[in-house]
Amino acid sequence: MRIAVLPGDGIGPEIVAQAVKVLKALSSDGVKIEMEEAPIGGAGYDAAGDPLPAATLKLAQDADAVLLGAVGGWNYDTLPRPMRPEQGLLRIRKELNLFANLRPALLYPELADASSLKPEVVSGLDIMIVRELTGDIYFGQPRGIHINANGEREGFNTMRYSESEIRRIGHVAFDIASKRNRKVCSVDKANVLETTELWRQIMIEVAKDYPDVELSHMYVDNAAMQLVRAPKQFDVIVTGNIFGDILSDEASMLTGSIGMLPSASLDSNNKGMYEPSHGSAPDIAGQNIANPLATILSAAMMMRYTFNSEEVAQRIENAVKKVLANGLRTSDIWTEGSRKASCSEMGDAVVAAL
Repeated sequence: MRIAVLPGDGIGPEIVAQAVKVLKALSSDGVKIEMEEAPIGGAGYDAAGDPLPAATLKLAQDADAVLLGAVGGWNYDTLPRPMRPEQGLLRIRKELNLFANLRPALLYPELADASSLKPEVVSGLDIMIVRELTGDIYFGQPRGIHINANGEREGFNTMRYSESEIRRIGHVAFDIASKRNRKVCSVDKANVLETTELWRQIMIEVAKDYPDVELSHMYVDNAAMQLVRAPKQFDVIVTGNIFGDILSDEASMLTGSIGMLPSASLDSNNKGMYEPSHGSAPDIAGQNIANPLATILSAAMMMRYTFNSEEVAQRIENAVKKVLANGLRTSDIWTEGSRKASCSEMGDAVVAAL
């Protein structure tokens, strides 16, 4: 298993170090893993003047999978847009053709009290958000800021999706739902956006290939409300890039902390980039207090989706469950009566639980 390790910025190096500990523990236990590290984001700009250095991209292309931390930081906000850390992230997704972003929102029973919602609303929560990752308004052209006919500055972006882009992410969502509770909710804004009117039409067509999976539709504003009102109604949610970006972050708070949410970004052959759903959190970087569990759980998703090793994936996930059951908590999920742990202590605990 050849893994490109890209720690990135902010808390990225701290949390990735804990996932690497776990992978090394597995490696010493008979799972053959090779890891090589490279800079990306702000670290890439600092090292090579580019948020996605050519050497980093080649390492990622040659690897079987990529483990990513997070990118971004306040000190890079004044750079020209093509040089900002986030552009490195968008580019590597595009270069590797990672079109399917899987973001599970799973509530561990021990963390029911850490959720911002009542335990009875979120207990038993298990949602998979499938987000299209390489199209939509983030990549659509034309885009920019110009002076309009009235002589004032005007910003513009283009939302666009092709039929093939929608169809392939639809198949991913339905395939996943067929192994879960057989329900897909497609989220769009078809009442006002032609792009998502096409999205809905294609999802209806894709659904015909999965007669045992129930398809429903929901406007994105209603979906945002329903995630807070009655989140357990959802099984698999499939949506576009910008809607998925927003809804998956909202869903993260149902689970107690965004620090608990892993993600996988896959190509058509299940080669993937695995990263926590949260950002670089520069305000707490270097303090050894970040929650590494989302990154560790991302490593579990790597074992499941890219390396097709369900047994190893479950070993990692069970180790995380054991640590939580033993009452260990980082500060973001700490509640009265639990034991507070640093980032590195949490990583060590997961390794011990393995």
